[in-house]
Amino acid sequence: MEDLLHDLRYGVRMLLKNPGFTVVAVLALAIGIGANSAIFSVVNSVLLRPLPFQNPDQIVTLWSVNPSIHIGYDKFPSTVPQFVSFRDQGKVLQSLTAMQSNQFNLENRGEPEKLGGTLVTSDFFSVMGKQPLLGRAFLPEEDQPGHDLVVVLSYDLWKRHFGSDPGVIGQPVTLNGRSFTIVGLMPAGFNFPRGSEMPGYMDFAAKTDIWSPMGITAEQLSNHGNFSNILVGRLKSGVTTTEAQSQLSAIAARNAEQVPQSYAGFGVLVTPLHEQIVGGLKPALLVLLGAVVFVLLIACANVANLLLARAATRYKEIALRSALGASRGRIIRQLLTESVLLSIVGATLGLLLAFWGVRVLVGVTPDNIPGIKDVTLDWRVFGFTLFTALVTGLVFGVVPALQVSRPDLNESLKDSGRGSTGSRHRLRDALVISEIGLAMILLIGAGLMIRSFVRLYQVHPGFDTNNVLTMQAHLPWSRYPKEEARIAFYKQVMQRIHDIPGVQSATWASAVPLTGSENVDALSIEGQPPAPSLDKMPLALEHSITPEYMQTLRIPLLRGRDFTEHDDAKSPGVALVNEAFVKRYFPGEEPLSHRIKFGPPGENSVWISIVGIVGDVRHSGLDQEAKAAVYLPALQRGHDDMALILRTSGDASIIERARKELWAVDGAVPVYNVLTMDQIAATSMAGRRFNLILMTVFAVIALSLASVGIYGVMSYSVTQRTQEIGIRMSLGAQRKDVLAMVAGRGMVLTAIGLGIGALAAFFLTQLLRSLLFSTRATDPLTFAGIAGLLALVAFAANMIPARRATRIDPIIALRNDN
Repeated sequence: MEDLLHDLRYGVRMLLKNPGFTVVAVLALAIGIGANSAIFSVVNSVLLRPLPFQNPDQIVTLWSVNPSIHIGYDKFPSTVPQFVSFRDQGKVLQSLTAMQSNQFNLENRGEPEKLGGTLVTSDFFSVMGKQPLLGRAFLPEEDQPGHDLVVVLSYDLWKRHFGSDPGVIGQPVTLNGRSFTIVGLMPAGFNFPRGSEMPGYMDFAAKTDIWSPMGITAEQLSNHGNFSNILVGRLKSGVTTTEAQSQLSAIAARNAEQVPQSYAGFGVLVTPLHEQIVGGLKPALLVLLGAVVFVLLIACANVANLLLARAATRYKEIALRSALGASRGRIIRQLLTESVLLSIVGATLGLLLAFWGVRVLVGVTPDNIPGIKDVTLDWRVFGFTLFTALVTGLVFGVVPALQVSRPDLNESLKDSGRGSTGSRHRLRDALVISEIGLAMILLIGAGLMIRSFVRLYQVHPGFDTNNVLTMQAHLPWSRYPKEEARIAFYKQVMQRIHDIPGVQSATWASAVPLTGSENVDALSIEGQPPAPSLDKMPLALEHSITPEYMQTLRIPLLRGRDFTEHDDAKSPGVALVNEAFVKRYFPGEEPLSHRIKFGPPGENSVWISIVGIVGDVRHSGLDQEAKAAVYLPALQRGHDDMALILRTSGDASIIERARKELWAVDGAVPVYNVLTMDQIAATSMAGRRFNLILMTVFAVIALSLASVGIYGVMSYSVTQRTQEIGIRMSLGAQRKDVLAMVAGRGMVLTAIGLGIGALAAFFLTQLLRSLLFSTRATDPLTFAGIAGLLALVAFAANMIPARRATRIDPIIALRNDN
């Protein structure tokens, strides 16, 4: 212990004695370690932190899967009969719940507000392993219609609207025009992702404000065609996911045998809840974590080079200590103590950078990443940082320590001895090559993402996003139980909206493009053989719109006609289809005047005529191909949840005017998601933009560190070769010869590093394939462009010390050596 304290004190003195070296090394390490700590804090919060439920490893999701269905999704929600069969026959399950996303209008509490709600069966809270903070959970009898007018509040809603009053338990609350009784309050922080409107997904951005029983009806129990329930179960203790998959697959197979028209070809996929929530995020986060590790390695190479350069000035000191009896192990321990001390100082500063970096990361990260708003520098992050500091200190310190601890005593103690050996030159060269190679990998990764993002940005969504405003309104069934009432509401609002100055056109729609809000339905096509089962039926997105939808979004009408005010409930059913629908279901045919009808096999639905063909729209996002879609007149089928879409002159005041006109028709209808279409388009690309920004930042840091490393090595090389250069110049060497000699060596190292980096990138960039859009992971233009950029930067870093070498005065150089 006494020796260690002595080494620490001596190490501190040596670092303070060389402030320039210390500052440069600490800054390089702080950047590398700080970036690693910041990204690890995100990885820790999103991927490593256990879910806030009891025994979360036992919780799984159950999805319907059918490989023969090709509509852009690989998994679907389930029907109520499927839920009942899994719940009653699944012996591997301790409990199972079904859930549906829902919306509640909160009334009589000031301005109307739409609440994010979830309908669940009574086992929901036992599956989650969480009981209410106040009150109780749902009772089994409350799963029955007529007994389901009870709710459990979220902690945030309780604080926001009920003033944290514990007396709310047992009190009534008006939701959707009906009176519900508050029976429970969940603890702070409890939230479960709501079902998304996209099949097979959960909405991690939207929090649940309120839970209510599903109230399963007899009609739902016999409906085998409504795939709208997300199933979440808790496995029995000791049961593995594989065992659960095997047993539940057998139940799904029996369902397919008993009701082939609905379940033929359908199986079940059992997925651990944690994997369901974060599985899609893992590749991007691990790529980013790998990128910052490369940044840290480059920083380590830089510091190792600094240590080697500094060792030349300490060569006599170490040789003298060896001559006085210090063992090689003792010298290595002293040098490693100094390098670890240096890394700990860098880590301390790095943590400060990480605190700032985490705040920046949270600010620019998309909201739909679960756990991102809870990112903190907890004990795992501190432990990771300490471990990184210790390993880093050893990594960049051990090789220089081994080199310096073996001096040639006779040569080192001479006045002319410089302590410079070929092995150290080779080591410094290897470190420079590694820096260039690592920087090459990072820059190629960033280049591929930039190229991918540019291509995504250039994708036309199928409509014009400029000067388009959207807002959503939810009509409660209690106030608008009939289609006629809902249609009348939409018409009245439209009449008022058209009178607002600056509104060029307006429409209602059941889904807003680029939001991922999609309703997939099965259909039959007149004249084509009827499908024997649901999995063989054509599938298409179903959207309800009012007239002026195509005009408002400027979607081209290719053939036929658009909807008019006459396409109402009194008129025959009509539909518009997009190009993707025509290519898929009418190849080589003219679809106009053909008829289609929606619904599973055997359902007595109404035939509707195709009257127009419109252009494709990317509803799921710019990176998703347009799917087959059918547009239906909203005036023939009044939905309860519609979006108002306006094309305006760009006047921002139209937002408030439109809201007031809507409330003039019904002041109890909440208006929410007030966004411009440009904002929606930007949000749809937020995830890719986040990856691009971070990868580019890391690549720029790597490029800067690598260029500094090249400059440092070449500058030191010039200093070491001052006498040689002086002799060459005194013997007649021209400045251009010296320039070529010095810069040439640096460019040779650069070329080797570029070659190694390009070869490594050829394999490593395959990990980026899932993050790229319309860009090959081995795109030759990106590889060539990055190689040219890095070569140019390296050339500039080489030229500075090379030009300095050409200005050496031979007389002074030879005099200084004597």
